[in-house]
Amino acid sequence: MPRILVIEDESAISNVIKNILLDEDKDYEVDLAADGEEGLAKISENDYDLVITDIKMPKKDGVQVLVEALENNPDLPFVMISGHGDIETAVDCIKKGAFDYISKPPDLNRFLSTVRNALDKKVLITQNRELTTENKALKRKVAKQYEMVGESKALSGIREIIDKVADTDARVLITGPNGSGKELVAHQIHEKSSRNRRSLVEVNCAAIPSELIESELFGHVKGSFTGAYKDKEGKFELADGGTIFLDEVGDMSLSAQAKVLRALQEGKITRVGGDKEIKVDVRVIAATNKNLRKEIKEGRFREDLYHRLAVILIEVPGLNDRREDIENLVRHFAIQLSENSGMPVKEFSKEAIKILKEYDWTGNIRELRNVVERMLILGGNPVSKEDIENFVKK
Repeated sequence: MPRILVIEDESAISNVIKNILLDEDKDYEVDLAADGEEGLAKISENDYDLVITDIKMPKKDGVQVLVEALENNPDLPFVMISGHGDIETAVDCIKKGAFDYISKPPDLNRFLSTVRNALDKKVLITQNRELTTENKALKRKVAKQYEMVGESKALSGIREIIDKVADTDARVLITGPNGSGKELVAHQIHEKSSRNRRSLVEVNCAAIPSELIESELFGHVKGSFTGAYKDKEGKFELADGGTIFLDEVGDMSLSAQAKVLRALQEGKITRVGGDKEIKVDVRVIAATNKNLRKEIKEGRFREDLYHRLAVILIEVPGLNDRREDIENLVRHFAIQLSENSGMPVKEFSKEAIKILKEYDWTGNIRELRNVVERMLILGGNPVSKEDIENFVKK
């Protein structure tokens, strides 16, 4: 329900304005103030969607009310009304933050239109603020999800490279075993870059059938193949101005590799079935668990594409090579999983941590996260050595 404050020292006029507003919309809630000081007091005590104020008033005039109120309520719309109006006064009010200025006696249609527009503006500002707050909260949640946890020498070295390369457009090739956290590195590079206001578009090349990978990356035009019922943007177009992360790039078909190479060389792509060249400004980060030099020798990966992608090489070690990070990772996953699921946070005993540090982590960080989740569900509090021995297969 919109709440409006009318500040007017002539009660007959303020009552007329109130009645006009209520005739326009019965849902309006209209308060009255007889002078500027009373108006400021009501603004400080209540949450208004609009203030309509006269300019010439005793104690404090409307311009003083406008300036003082906007110091604490910068988004509060003000409509100024005066019987002594001139262009200079109107311009001054607008410069000081008023939504609009209307001369007395006001034209009824213009007055009501101004009120509606001012209220619409307040709604839009509120929605934008809520959206901004939600976006910031979401970004914090995403950033926490992709946080790189640990203080090992190997991880510190990766952080140093990320800090040096992030705010460039250099292409990065991330290598390492499955589950070692290659996607975390990609997200850190993007978040620390000047492209972080645009999207990081992820493509799992291993999860897309070879006959669909080109359409997924570059889009297609209507009728280009069975099932292409309309034009579709590809991931490169969606990532324009941002970053594309080609995960498991070693599983990409040779045909798709050729098109990716052209996109990197020329900054252009062509949709499947189309002939129009589309310019794209995309930073490419790729990752693989394969030995691409071996794949090149065996004819499964293009050498020229490898050299285009591997401007910066980052090798992510497996968990067995950074065991000193395990305790921090266990604590991090225990808190993260508890927050996401509502389960209580559990401690892990020193004996339990010792066993986890000695475990052979073939599934790397992903496997450790699964174990922590299993212990939150099945283990005691604190999680004991016996819990690990009973519920973690060796």
